[in-house]
Amino acid sequence: MLDRIDYALLRLLRKNARLPNKDLADKTGIAPSTALERVRRMREAKILLGYHAEIAPEALGIGLQAMVSVRLARHSRALVDGFHRHLLSLPEVLACYHVAGADDFLAHVGVRDSEHLRQFTLSAFTEREEVAHIETRLIFEFQRNVDLPPLPAAN
Repeated sequence: MLDRIDYALLRLLRKNARLPNKDLADKTGIAPSTALERVRRMREAKILLGYHAEIAPEALGIGLQAMVSVRLARHSRALVDGFHRHLLSLPEVLACYHVAGADDFLAHVGVRDSEHLRQFTLSAFTEREEVAHIETRLIFEFQRNVDLPPLPAAN
């Protein structure tokens, strides 16, 4: 269970994963050795899953982003798992969500332009027999929220 110090450390790391341990300790009011140990413990407990760089899409040649909703024709475990693996194998897929509701997957994609998006959706989605329907929505702006939800109340 996370306490308020763990949560404060996570909040700081979420905003800046490169924050030095000394700064983590100073900002949470604990000793540097304690901060180091708590972060290590959260990594081992799979609470901290990794550290990531936020990259400007334009630097990678991404001029257009979209969210593609995908509805599968059938729902066997093998088809769902296979399609999920397919999505994760595509370099244009920036994020993948397996969801409940009318659609089965949401794929956040990054492409060069509208022609690249057209070709990509045709080859990655509509040419696959397990796909029954897709719907594409252009993303005008994307900004990640670096804050965390409030710390849950203790039971």
